[in-house]
Formats: sequence, C-alpha cells, structure tokens
Amino acid sequence: MTAQFPAARPRRLRRTTAMRRLVAGTRLHPADLVLPLFVKEGIDEPQPIGSMPGVFQHTRDSLRKTAHEAAEAGVGGLILFGIPAVKDARGSAADDPEGIVQKALGDLVSDLGDQMVVMTDTCLDEFTDHGHCGILTPGGEVDNDATLERYAAAAVAQARAGSQVIAPSGMMDGQVAAIRAALDGAGFEQVPILAYSAKYASAFYGPFRDAAECAPQFGDRNAYQQDPAGPVGEALREVRLDLAEGADAVMVKPALAYLDILRQVRDAVDVPVAAYQVSGEYAMIEAAAANGWIDRDRAIMESLVAIHRAGADMILTYWATEVAHRL
Repeated sequence: MTAQFPAARPRRLRRTTAMRRLVAGTRLHPADLVLPLFVKEGIDEPQPIGSMPGVFQHTRDSLRKTAHEAAEAGVGGLILFGIPAVKDARGSAADDPEGIVQKALGDLVSDLGDQMVVMTDTCLDEFTDHGHCGILTPGGEVDNDATLERYAAAAVAQARAGSQVIAPSGMMDGQVAAIRAALDGAGFEQVPILAYSAKYASAFYGPFRDAAECAPQFGDRNAYQQDPAGPVGEALREVRLDLAEGADAVMVKPALAYLDILRQVRDAVDVPVAAYQVSGEYAMIEAAAANGWIDRDRAIMESLVAIHRAGADMILTYWATEVAHRL
C-alpha cells in the first residue's frame, strides 16, 4: 500500500448500507446455523427455561412444531438433547429404543426428511442420576473405557432411530474410534461423526445444565473437559486425535471466549469446523438486553459474525431460527 491520506480514505467503503453490504467479507447464511433443542419425557406442554428466555424443554409435539419452523426458515440443522423421566447410574435411557431421544428422532426424521440435518448429542450426562458424562468407578471417578461402551451403544441406537449425524460430547479419550467402530459394525458406515473435539470446562454452561437437568451431583467435569488455561497445543492435539479416529467434522465449545482456538483449528484442518454458541453466551446477551444495557439484535448478529469470521463453518446457536428469518 503506497497511497496515504488524503488520497487513501478507507471510509469511502463504509459510507452507506449498500456499500457496506457490497464489500462485506463475512456473510452468514441460514444454512450455516444449527438449532439445539431439548425434548423432555413425561411433560404435557413446553416448559420454559428460566435462565434461557425463549428456550424450552419440549414435548414431542412442540418439538416437531419448533423443528418445522426452523426448517421453514432455512436453518441448516438441529441437534437434539433428551431428558428422560427416569435416570440411573449407567444412563440406560441413552440407548433404550423406546427412550425419549429415539422416539423424538423418529418424529423428526419422518417430518423433515431432507429439509434439514437432524443431529444428536451423544453423551450420558442427561441420562445419569449423578449428572456426570460417563460410568463411575467405585471411587467416584469417570471410568473412561467403560464409558466408551455406553457411548457406542447410544450412538448405534440414535443411528437406528434416524440420526443423520452423531455428535459425541463427553470428552472421553478414544470416543470417536469407539463410536466409529460401533456404527460401522451395525451397518451405519454412512453416518458421519461431528466430534466435540475442543470442549472446555467452562462457566458458560450453567443455563444448559438447567435445560438438560444434568448438573453433576458432586464434583465437576474438570478431569475430562479441557482446562481453559491448559497446555499450549492441547486443542489441536485433541482435534488431530479425533480426525485420526474417524471424525468427519470437529467442534470448538464454547465459541465466543475461544475464538483464538477456533482460528487455530480452522487453519489446521481440512474438514468442516463447528462452534457452539453456548447457553451462557445466549443468557448474557438476553439478560443485558432485557435490562436495556445493549442493543439485543445487534449484539446477536455481531457475536455470530465474530464466530463465523474466526473460522466456523457451522454455528450451533439458540437464535438459529430467529437469525435465519432475519437473514
């Protein structure tokens, strides 16, 4: 660049709405968005989640309606989380063919066909009575290898029920390999895996734990989720391990506080990269807007543009349908 002021005036390309739109370098599209949805067994009407205004625990019927609205808006996909009526130590409902996730999957796949991609979160925390993401040892630690067997069984149950993408989120070592082998062995070689590869032990998950009723009954998840101040390169190591085990796409979670990690991952891999705009990110914007402290619509769009600009091909966001309409 050789020109200087006054010949060089960067503001020339910012002067009007039409000009800014013409030269925009980051463009969101409804198909980039994935809507997280919660379905709960044993309720007669949708239950509002107090810490996440506008988000609900759905009945099977209200889930179908909400999914249809998202598809009509052009949202690219949805990811399903289930809350069973009965929980136990091994998360038996996770792979029960009559479990709430499997039943809801049947509804959604029948209704939506190829209109949007129906994904399932594959973990145990929503299904265990202790709230941890796996099987516990007698000493109360999560048993990594025993948990892999449960993840594999849940993934196959979800695929049989119609899930089009399996998304393991438990951060167990070897989870992608175990699930890939189980899916292939059951005849689901065509079902892709979206791995929660870089998932941090974050304070921003609080409202989600209200929604999914999965707060740990003791301790925390620091022994299996990544430390926000962990070793340099740990995220990329996790990503590379998951890809070596057969992941088809990878995810960074949370999104906004980990844009640097998202950029590192995007630069290092040649598969689709997802980012999860988690419940705490949603709740902070909604709460600040409700108090009149920020412009809600602008803050939503700015946050999503930032995540996309940092490298996310897909963004999981609770605003997916609303933003799709706006786009």
